[in-house]
Amino acid sequence: MVLPSSSRNDSTVRSTGLFITSTGEAPGTNRLEIVGTRGTRVVENNKLTFARNSVKMLEFRRTATQWFVKPEAKIEEIPFANAEVPHVIVIQNFVKAILDGDPVIAPGPEGIHAVELVNAMVFSSLLGHTLELPMDGSAWEKQLNGFITSSQVKKNVVQVGHRRFCQFVPKIIYEVDGHQR
Repeated sequence: MVLPSSSRNDSTVRSTGLFITSTGEAPGTNRLEIVGTRGTRVVENNKLTFARNSVKMLEFRRTATQWFVKPEAKIEEIPFANAEVPHVIVIQNFVKAILDGDPVIAPGPEGIHAVELVNAMVFSSLLGHTLELPMDGSAWEKQLNGFITSSQVKKNVVQVGHRRFCQFVPKIIYEVDGHQR
């Protein structure tokens, strides 16, 4: 995937990304890793680490005379404050925005950028080459429709009573190769 460059010379920044998170597992994992031509950024365990390459990786790779060597990298730790219960904070803010008119800290329209980034990462992986942002939405839609058309999964939606949330909550049963999931 090719991200727009923030450098003054407007050169292309090539990056790959890895995002791992869990909300229903304990202890779970929350890790964001972005590897680019200038180095690697990792957010994990309440710290941001930047391994900054001494030279751009693409240039180093072109000029290296040995296999499996890496450029020197300077490790920088960048402190930041991590929210203890981020989901609760966002939900409380949303309620206050409705009741009291407080500004929303996570506006819905901004979420499309995160969705586009994730879609571009998946699509880039499927295509086997880099993509530019903003991505071609119609090409992505065509890819998704191809998956839907060729899918062997059968969905069966049934109504199941559940007292905690509401009177009836739809339950989707997926059937793959004759087995319900």
